[in-house]
Amino acid sequence: MKHNIIFALAVLAVLFSCQNDDSTNTETEETVVNVATNRQATGSSANDLLSDNTFKSLIVEIVYVDGFEPTDDGINNFVSFLENRSNKPDGITVEKRSISSPGQDVYSIDDIADIERENRKYYNTDDEIAVWAYFSDGSSDADSDEDNTVVLGSAYWNTSFVIFEETVQDLSGGPFQPNTWFLEATVINHEFGHIFGLTDLGSPLQSDHEDQDHPNHCDVESCLMYWSTESSVRVSSMTNMNSVPELDSQCIADLQANGGK
Repeated sequence: MKHNIIFALAVLAVLFSCQNDDSTNTETEETVVNVATNRQATGSSANDLLSDNTFKSLIVEIVYVDGFEPTDDGINNFVSFLENRSNKPDGITVEKRSISSPGQDVYSIDDIADIERENRKYYNTDDEIAVWAYFSDGSSDADSDEDNTVVLGSAYWNTSFVIFEETVQDLSGGPFQPNTWFLEATVINHEFGHIFGLTDLGSPLQSDHEDQDHPNHCDVESCLMYWSTESSVRVSSMTNMNSVPELDSQCIADLQANGGK
């Protein structure tokens, strides 16, 4: 299951192995990593990410294409979002690195998943849960000229999401556009809201607040998980906003009931 954050174009302005060899024998020591645990449905690891029942720490592996590094302010806001909602007594670590462009202009989610398979370093261990965050060049194949919409990001596995950073940069930082860090943080936090199981995607509803016309989104207009976060109305208003949209009290209650803060 994937979840996209979409904004209208009209705004224009969204394992390893090591060998020890000596002269008499070769001994191979292999660390077995169960990658399947990090390739489950979006929202299925919400409790693991929110609580400290199994995983005491969290590592976020940020990988970006050369030239499309996310802003420090955007990532700092994201880390604060995680710290405010996750119970990780041993802390949250961020590791960031760049890779060369895969060389495409347009990417499907299957393409993004293949890039992850080739480049991801960190997977869940006994007490640390790992998240992959990829900042891509190019655009999403889900962009629609017919609907005048573009995709800024997608949460596609239980601990994986992509931000189409080239598109984010194209739609931010200019006159009558939101700041790049602000748009980044909004997209990242919204997508991670889905990974946290919102709305009714793995963190059970504690009250009736899912928008029936826009499944897996909150029906409170001011909430980070409200559907218009994906509309031209919200994007155009970002130019004058002073803070990134936050979760409303009902979404927070869902997370708290599932092990979060």
